[in-house]
Amino acid sequence: MLKGKAPIIVAVVLFIAGLIVSWSSLEKRAENARKGWNLVPVIVANVDVSEGTVVTMDMISQRSIPEQFVTSSVVKPDSAGYISGQKVLVAVQAGDPLLWSQFETSKAAEKLSTKVQRKARAITIDAKGVAAVGGWVRPNDHVDIIGTFKDPNTNEQVAVTLLQNVIILATGKITGTTNVNLVPENERSYNNVSLLVIPEEAEILVLSQELGTLTLSLRNEEDTDTMDDRGRATINTLLSGERTKVLQQKRFSTIQVIRGNSATDSRAGTVAE
Repeated sequence: MLKGKAPIIVAVVLFIAGLIVSWSSLEKRAENARKGWNLVPVIVANVDVSEGTVVTMDMISQRSIPEQFVTSSVVKPDSAGYISGQKVLVAVQAGDPLLWSQFETSKAAEKLSTKVQRKARAITIDAKGVAAVGGWVRPNDHVDIIGTFKDPNTNEQVAVTLLQNVIILATGKITGTTNVNLVPENERSYNNVSLLVIPEEAEILVLSQELGTLTLSLRNEEDTDTMDDRGRATINTLLSGERTKVLQQKRFSTIQVIRGNSATDSRAGTVAE
């Protein structure tokens, strides 16, 4: 009797499995069809805006559009304040989403010379990738400048801190007052930085770039102390380890280890106040 029912049971199981597969396929198709149609809020013009007009908050409003039409070039509600007071380069019709590319970038009107203090100088050095702390250096940061050269007397490589506590005026074409939201993403990276120095330091940097390689060392913004006796690193000091041991003890007594939300002294292992 059971043997006779087996084909029927198998057929029912296969039928149910087929229904499940078909249902999953339909659900997948429906999900793909809905994908990209979730609504995302963006900033649009609520009036016609002519070319050259300075946008004010009463000229814009918020509207939701499918996310598949929203790219990084579209102005989002949390950035509305950045376009207020900015001049549009092209005419915009009421209801059109506003794009960053439609605005006059603030960097275009900037003059670096206005940020250079009297009797100081701005000078630009190559600094990309590792040389700029992996690109983490930003305008108004404080850095030390380390030079790596070949000692003409010993013919060995040496590294020495040339300048300390130098202020970054600009990274590429971006300064501390540039509205980064108005700068295309592909223009935010940089291969050089501009520094605020005195004329004599500018001479040091020009010659140093000709003789060797310069690397930036990033400081805490509140750390403005300088060292009188810096010493220098050479191949001999690296191989002997003598200077490394001395500096290690200094690091243990100076730098705090951050664990979670607490700062711990790296030597004593106690939480610092």
